[in-house]
Amino acid sequence: MPMLDIHIPQDALTTEVEEHLVARLTDLLITHEGNDPTNVEARSITWTWVHRPANVFVGGEPTDRPRYKLVPQLPEGQYDDQRRAAMIAALTDAVLDAEERMGRSRDPFIVWVFPIEIPEGTWGGGGEVYRLADIAALVLESTEKGRAYAEERLGSRAVPDPTTSD
Repeated sequence: MPMLDIHIPQDALTTEVEEHLVARLTDLLITHEGNDPTNVEARSITWTWVHRPANVFVGGEPTDRPRYKLVPQLPEGQYDDQRRAAMIAALTDAVLDAEERMGRSRDPFIVWVFPIEIPEGTWGGGGEVYRLADIAALVLESTEKGRAYAEERLGSRAVPDPTTSD
């Protein structure tokens, strides 16, 4: 269930290039979360918000070319160092490919990616708290598979112990 906030400067990309970029980023986020990007359930809970700053400044001065900031958010346990590094590289490449489609050269330092893990038990939607096991169960279409996945990723944090209270 990745969520993405992407900051694309106003008028940096054509509508066609931007739509292609967002579709590609969606596939990459789902893949790097460990799911199949063709999974209908995974796609239905992968949302992207596009923010359009009118101005971006570097060192207090207007920039000479667009700068991009991507903030992918996933439930805790989805990232490890390898997944995080691969995801950052893939998202950066996707933006640079979009830049090339606009006739600009590749410069990886115009793209910054800040992955955030949402702590277990604090992912909320529809007025409810969803734990990693709940989200994985939806995508995997099995409560047992969801619980097993969460236990693998989170260990003892995957399922709260009903015999204790907070």
